[in-house]
Amino acid sequence: MDLIKTWLAETSISQHTLQRPAVTLSYAQSLDGCITQRRGQPMALSGEQSWVFTHRLRAAHDAILVGIGTVLADDPRLNVRLVEGQNPRPIVLDSRLRMPLEARLLSDPQRALWIATIAGAGSQKRAALQTAGAKLLDISPGPDGRVELVELLSCLAALNIRSLMVEGGADVITSFLSQKLVDRIALTIAPVFTGGLHAVEHLPKGMTPRLQGVQYQRSGEDVLVLGCPDW
Repeated sequence: MDLIKTWLAETSISQHTLQRPAVTLSYAQSLDGCITQRRGQPMALSGEQSWVFTHRLRAAHDAILVGIGTVLADDPRLNVRLVEGQNPRPIVLDSRLRMPLEARLLSDPQRALWIATIAGAGSQKRAALQTAGAKLLDISPGPDGRVELVELLSCLAALNIRSLMVEGGADVITSFLSQKLVDRIALTIAPVFTGGLHAVEHLPKGMTPRLQGVQYQRSGEDVLVLGCPDW
């Protein structure tokens, strides 16, 4: 826990300076840069010690965000279970409101799910999701027709979210990096090759961000890489 507190303190950026929440990108990948073998099929890569690290990192953030693809593939809880700490607010990017009503993220009445979607999307499902306890954040579409991330982050700042942990999947990871919306990266590298879906599918031409202030730490058989991208 000291590593996380120290690292977050050393890399602290005020929300007032950013005009949005500070964003930490955190995920596990194989040696060949993949997060799973096939899209839509979850794959456990990191070991137990790395999972403990991830849960400690979750507890240090106000909110945690994944894309709807991660929800459909893995039905995650996005909470803090392996350590003591506060559960972050769960947020799902879901432009077309595909969120299953039976998803585990809708089963905790003490921690309402926020769904970032396009204004007017899924008109027939809106009432059902709201009845299930979800809060819908209507955001303008970006050029790709998906939730516009800059507007979403401004919305979250207005809702008093100061720090956001982004966990995936590949489309979400790529989008946040492509738009230079990542302030810190906590990467877990597992000692395995998968030959599967790469975490970062593409970046704009000429964009090759390098991490600054890099720290490395063993975590069981995994390696943790911490740093801040130099935009």
